Amino acid sequence: MAQSQKVSQKVIVITGASQGIGAALVEGFRAQGHRVVANSRSLKPSTDPDILSIAGDIADPAVADQLVARALERFGRIDTLVNNAGIFIGKPFTDYTADDFNAVMSVNVAGFFHITQRVARQMLQQGSGHIVNMTTSLVDQPLGVLPTGLAALSKGGLAAITKSLATEYATKGIRVNAVSPGIIRTPMNEQADRVFLAKLQPMGRLGEAAEIVDAVLYLDQAAFVTGEILHVDGGAHAGQWQIAS
Repeated sequence: MAQSQKVSQKVIVITGASQGIGAALVEGFRAQGHRVVANSRSLKPSTDPDILSIAGDIADPAVADQLVARALERFGRIDTLVNNAGIFIGKPFTDYTADDFNAVMSVNVAGFFHITQRVARQMLQQGSGHIVNMTTSLVDQPLGVLPTGLAALSKGGLAAITKSLATEYATKGIRVNAVSPGIIRTPMNEQADRVFLAKLQPMGRLGEAAEIVDAVLYLDQAAFVTGEILHVDGGAHAGQWQIAS
């Protein structure tokens, strides 16, 4: 029995793990008995021996190196990577500054690239693994009342490379999927008009972090699913709708 539990226990790397969806993902995987390597810019050490907390900017290649090295040193393998770290800046396209562009692309794109490349190398050696990217429903269904050009540029790239890598690694034991959330109730939007934000979702409410966790956990267990972009957005990706008055 103990041996069976050991085999089923995975090692999960989660970026952007300090709050919101990331923190919920840590709890969700731990509730299933998996070990977690958690990362965000400011992250305190965990008292849980099965959580390895590593503070640092995921856009820094040295931090990606450290994440992989320490994960292997502590747990010996990496089974799943969840690229959850992300920055959202919503404003009219011509109002974006060079600093806005650099901040968003640094975390959303460079951060994805550095850690995913390093983890993929390890998964290729293992002959197995799963990568989950966090995109956004705004890639599929932009909103005129909420201009989000940099989100489309950066997260749209993640949606595209999800399918590209899924195809590249399909015969190598590595699955690559994505979750595409709508507007989720998190600390990131706690100062926003949540009544207005809820009206932007066809179902008329914000999503909950637990609903994103359920989607990621499903994908992690779905052995015949790869290249999938799973929308958890209250129907936002399905097409246009009229915002309730």
